Amino acid sequence: MKTVILLFGGKSSEYEVSLSSATAAYNNIDKEKFNVITVGISREGRFYLYNDDPAMIAADSWMNGVKYPLSVDLAEGCLTYERDGKVEKINADAVLPMIHGKFCEDGTLQGMFAVAGIPIVGCDCQSSAVCMDKAVTKAIIDNQTGIRQAKAVVVRQSDVKNPADADAIREKCEREIGYPMFVKPARAGSSVGVTKVKSAEKFAEALMAALDEDSKVLIEESILGPEIEVAVLEESGVYTVAHPAEIDKGSAEFYDYETKYISDASSFYLPARLSEEKMCEVMGYAETIFKALDCRAFSRVDFFYTPEGEFVFNEINTLPGFTPISMYPKMMMNEGIAYSEILERLISTAK
Repeated sequence: MKTVILLFGGKSSEYEVSLSSATAAYNNIDKEKFNVITVGISREGRFYLYNDDPAMIAADSWMNGVKYPLSVDLAEGCLTYERDGKVEKINADAVLPMIHGKFCEDGTLQGMFAVAGIPIVGCDCQSSAVCMDKAVTKAIIDNQTGIRQAKAVVVRQSDVKNPADADAIREKCEREIGYPMFVKPARAGSSVGVTKVKSAEKFAEALMAALDEDSKVLIEESILGPEIEVAVLEESGVYTVAHPAEIDKGSAEFYDYETKYISDASSFYLPARLSEEKMCEVMGYAETIFKALDCRAFSRVDFFYTPEGEFVFNEINTLPGFTPISMYPKMMMNEGIAYSEILERLISTAK
């Protein structure tokens, strides 16, 4: 029986999403095939072996449960913790990271486990970091594919030393992009820190909100049309690309954090309301992008579909949510792959 570390929590602003993803994964993983060990990372970044009721994870009360401080032994390639005055080792066959955002899906954790020689599900350190940085992702996709992307301006924290700098950046964006525009952290997920700016009066505030999340900001043109999402599963070079889903954001301004995880403002169509020809087109684009970015195991690739019938690549998520309302598992289940089978197949890709 394989020992699987189910990893949750973390220091990012997507901590709560991780708890929901981990709970759903724990409830669906086949315990007769896998010895599941839950490891939580506190908001401060401390690792713990969690040995209590799994329901406390979703309730965010797991820190009050039975837990033991845990370390990753980079030399021995194992996890260690102390119980009853004795140091115990955990030799894991795979780490399943149900964890999102900064210090989680940006290559940092992946690099640590790679140094320790502990197999982890998902992209490696390099591709995780590349995909987390929307500006770098855009540059690679521009260079390697002919897939359309939104026009964008990149701003770094060092570019904004005073209000005059913010005004100059705004004027540049007005010339090159125009309103409305999206101001977003370059390296954050789940639409955290993203603002749709419709006028000059709101630009500086939006820029500062994005810089609170990251030292690099991407300012993009607004693309009309619904969001189309595609799930990709890679197993030893064999690709399963699910039929896309279409997000209806309802009354929300855009598909933001609250719309994705908290409110009931959005709905979806699965499969998307596309012709078979357009289905195949966007599925092909998703696989092309996945390969161009050297991804492995799984990712969700997001596009906009314009009124003119053109797909515009938005972003890629290398550790997509696995919450009860997350689209990656829904799309794969629509292909006839049960939730437990998705997890089993993902665990088999750990390296």
